[in-house]
Amino acid sequence: MSRLVVRPLRQADLAAADRVFRVAFGTFIGVDEPEKLHGDAEHVRSRFRAAPDAAFVATRDSEVVGSVFVADWGSVGLIGPLTVRPDCWDQGIAHRLLDPATSLLAARGTRLAGLFTFAESPKHLGLYQRYGFWPRDLTALVEVPVPAPAGPVAYRLLSELDPAGCEAAITAARGLTGAVYPGLDLSREIRSVLVQGLGDTVLVDDASGGLHGLAVCHIGPGSEAGSGLAYVKFAAVRPGAGAGRAFERLIDACHELAAHRRARVLQVGVNLGRRRAYEALRRRGFRPQRLGVAMHRPNEPGYDTPSRYVLDDWR
Repeated sequence: MSRLVVRPLRQADLAAADRVFRVAFGTFIGVDEPEKLHGDAEHVRSRFRAAPDAAFVATRDSEVVGSVFVADWGSVGLIGPLTVRPDCWDQGIAHRLLDPATSLLAARGTRLAGLFTFAESPKHLGLYQRYGFWPRDLTALVEVPVPAPAGPVAYRLLSELDPAGCEAAITAARGLTGAVYPGLDLSREIRSVLVQGLGDTVLVDDASGGLHGLAVCHIGPGSEAGSGLAYVKFAAVRPGAGAGRAFERLIDACHELAAHRRARVLQVGVNLGRRRAYEALRRRGFRPQRLGVAMHRPNEPGYDTPSRYVLDDWR
């Protein structure tokens, strides 16, 4: 009988893990050519390079049959994507992959663990509930065509700062996200986008020059967006007075960056528990393309509250 082995993912596993990722999701959602799902977008390689110490692979007879990734956002830890080759579904492999992933979160002292999964799938919900995750609000993946820039928008790009300015901006970003949720820290995502050349991080300042909003953007082929697309992986504005106006400015800045990089469509994810952010996007013409559900461990809101102007989708 063949033996299943779960171990840390290695560089040599990436091509096989990428194929399993595309075929698994493509088969589940029913696309004609599952292996071509997401085109020239990259999810497996970019996430491995961002955190090679937080990726695991399942092999059988030395063949990759599944993988899972863990993202470190400070006090928040995310699991996913978790994928298993379709001919190996319902054989307990997802459980075997979740064991090291959840153990890693526990070892890091993660305050809030989360993931995104198919809201319509009892099998997926049941799997994660066995590990203490609880389904909460729906998350909408929304998009809008990118118009030509309407006029200048005041913002900075992390890639245009000198090394000292870059470090100061990342420190300021940590303070902003910590105000959104204690310990929330996007430093790894910000550095990964910069180092890998996946896109850029938009910085919007307030009248006194303090950081008021940020958006970590993937743009074009090789990123999590793909050709012709700009994808906001995470965005937030500082809570409190003026947050709604700052959010509008931040979205304007993302639009302008997308237009300058020749993206045709701007995509974002937003949890529907963040009602004001979702309503602001709808007023600006964003329309849902897909729905999933956010699952939390423990079963608490985290930063999915009406007053939080935050964009992400935890895929």
